[in-house]
This record gives sequence, C-alpha cells and structure tokens, in this order.
Amino acid sequence: MPYAKIIGSGGYLPPRVVSNDELAADLATRQIETSDTWIVERTGIRQRHIADPGMTTSQLATRAAQAALEDAGITADEVDLIIVATSTPDFVFPSTACLVQANLGAKGGAAFDIQAVCSGFVYALTTADAFIQAGRAKTALVIGAEVFSSILDWNDRGTCVLFGDGAGAVVVRASAEPGIIAAQLNADGSQMKILCAAGNVAHGKVTGDPFLRMDGQAVFKLAVNCLAKSAHEVCEQAGIALDEVDWMVPHQANVRIINFLSRKLGIAEDKVVITVDSHANTSAASVPLAFDVARRDGRIKAGDVVMLQGVGGGFTWGSVLARI
Repeated sequence: MPYAKIIGSGGYLPPRVVSNDELAADLATRQIETSDTWIVERTGIRQRHIADPGMTTSQLATRAAQAALEDAGITADEVDLIIVATSTPDFVFPSTACLVQANLGAKGGAAFDIQAVCSGFVYALTTADAFIQAGRAKTALVIGAEVFSSILDWNDRGTCVLFGDGAGAVVVRASAEPGIIAAQLNADGSQMKILCAAGNVAHGKVTGDPFLRMDGQAVFKLAVNCLAKSAHEVCEQAGIALDEVDWMVPHQANVRIINFLSRKLGIAEDKVVITVDSHANTSAASVPLAFDVARRDGRIKAGDVVMLQGVGGGFTWGSVLARI
C-alpha cells in the first residue's frame, strides 16, 4: 500500500493589503469604532489581503495550485485528483475544483470540493491520503481557497476585522516512503449556531442570513479543547510523542487561541507557525498558506514531523501528522 507524501506547496494572496488603520478608518465612516490597538490586542491581526471585486475563489486557487506544481517540479497533466476546500465557491455548481482543473488544463482526473469551513484543508488532505492509499489516485492537488470578504457583514465589528482572502495548495504524491502518517477528523453538528453563515439562494432569492455570524467566546473555548484532544489522539495513532513534533501549523484564527493551545499542549512557541498577523483568518486557506510560508523560509525541512490542525464552523475540527 503506497503512502501519500507532500512534495510541493504554493500560496497566493490578493495584491490588495488592508491594514488595521485603513480598515478602522473605513469602519469609522459607518460609525463603527475600532483601532489597530484594539484589533491587535484581541486577535494578533495587523493586516489582511482582500480580493478586488470580481476576483473569484477559483482564480486564487488556480494561482496557488500553479505555484505548488512549480515547487513540486511536475506538470498539470500528471495530476489525477483535485480537491478544493472552500466555503466561498464561485458557483453552486460546477465545483471550484472543476474550474481549477479547466484553468490548469488537467483533464480526466477526479475533481470535487469539500466544505468543512476552516477545517476544510485538513479534511481535504485526509481525503487525498485515503485516495492515494487505496490506489485510486497517484498525484493530488489539495487546495484551500476562500474569498471570505464576500460573506462578511462589514457593519459587524466582531467578525469583519478577523478575516481575509487567499489560497494555499499542496501536491501530494504516492510514495514508498511515509508521508502522511496519521489523520483524525471530527464534527459536532449540534454546535452549528456558534459559527455559521445560515443563508442560501432559493427560487432566485436570498433566504436566511447570508453573512457570517460567530459567538467568539464559544468558538474560543470549543476550539482550544477540541484541538488539544485531537492533537493527543493523532499522535497516539501515529505512535509519536508530542515532543517529537517539529512544527505545529494550526488554523490561523486568532493568536490568543494559538498561544493558549500551544501552552496547553506543551509545544514551545518557536515550534508554532503563525501567519495570522499578516494574513488574518483565511478559513480553509489558512493552514496551507502558513505551511507554504514556513517551507519557503526554511523553517520546515525534509524529514520534519509537522502537525496540521483545523477548526471551524459545522462545528468541525481535525489534525494531520505528516513527515515532510
């Protein structure tokens, strides 16, 4: 049975950067008070990238996929599986993955989306691992991509300051060497109300609330407890102690959650990859974007054991352990 090994990564962020000061000035025109100090103290976020009008999730995903393919040293025609994790697809259908496939010119292989919100990339990577282990695919593109700015209520200070847009991707290939060594996924649908965008389009009209809504305190508590339990379980599954993990790449929601979690797990801060300060929360894109940043700056190296973790609306969460 083959292993699934990450052989390349890539990321793409829209060129427009919005600082906290710029965002605060814009919100002030709507009589909504905030500041760089307020945002940084509560979230660790200093800026975010925002897609221009008309810029779609599939466009961001395609750019990240191209960067990952280049990094892996392979061409699009070698890809026989594309999985896109997103909560902001271009259309109801076709899937964003099919649009990316067309953009890349990678015909014939399977292509589909996964919707697990901020846990989406971890879910997608676990799915690609299963396809490869089962012999159903040899080379997979796994992408997390979002235009979350399109579902934000810009009059809600509690959410609009938290999110950004972007895409991250990895190439996963069948290998005789261990790559993804353990994965653990969870969900609790009874917690859906603490983080949701509970609107839809029916009969040509928007029904329900189309904007993202969040109970921040409830999300914080559940996220920390769920991710800590998941970390222990995925390490037990792999037969690896937590202190053998070289890098933790958590979902980039809030620096307070990340720091609290690392202390709870006893993982040193210098082993945790943090990009939330410059990317904000890019939902399904946050983990692959952070992973790519740490690979490209030389922190994550061949042979390292990396824990990738996601947590998001649904409520969903999970962990993947990978040897690079």
